[in-house]
Amino acid sequence: MNDNTSGTDVAQQTFGADGPDLVNSIFPDEVSGRFELFSYRSAATILQGGFPDQFNQILEALKAIRISKSMIREPGGSKGPIARHVDTLFGSQWQEARLSADLTVRLTDPRQSNTIIREYVRENYLDGHRIDFVNDRVALDLEWNSKDQTYDRDLYAMSTFHLAGAIDVGVILTRGYSLNNDYFRSLGKVLDKNGNEGVGDVVSKFGASTTTMSKLIYRLNAGRNGGCPVLAIGITPDCISDD
Repeated sequence: MNDNTSGTDVAQQTFGADGPDLVNSIFPDEVSGRFELFSYRSAATILQGGFPDQFNQILEALKAIRISKSMIREPGGSKGPIARHVDTLFGSQWQEARLSADLTVRLTDPRQSNTIIREYVRENYLDGHRIDFVNDRVALDLEWNSKDQTYDRDLYAMSTFHLAGAIDVGVILTRGYSLNNDYFRSLGKVLDKNGNEGVGDVVSKFGASTTTMSKLIYRLNAGRNGGCPVLAIGITPDCISDD
């Protein structure tokens, strides 16, 4: 795990997470040295041992992440340059998936060989849950700069997919602890649509209620992932180039 957390005692903030030595032993130095890694419910072990193809594809994507300072300084939008960049790192096997399911309910009489007393179907019992990338039984979401409540949606979706037996492990890629206000303040002004220096400060784009690792760890500590194993991966300044 990258240790650049700007004074934050990460060990004190994680509750119920897998040991960092175990997690770091699973990832090559090229990844563990550039990203913050937090595994809950043995997510890293499950990913490596149960889904080696998907694990290797995630590793290759992480190695290929190249975020420039100018990408961070660009104006925001529905899908910014960083999200578009990450989209290019995952092949066609990684597809957006939506979960829907009906529930068949049967009331039976155990004294009469479980004769059905009543049976009905609750349509759309599970409906509308979406995950950005699903490959086999592995799910992955990217959260760069959304409202932090988006984590609740992501974790609930992963928990629901897991409960339904659609996935075995989830991965969330997000801003690490070390991509903090001090870092964004160092980037100066935002760029306008023509690539020229604008008026506002870059740091103003990243408010206190946006997606960052501390907000995700808080929710994972609270068990909002339910029974779903989740690997949280934090992007750090080591992933950012000067251009």
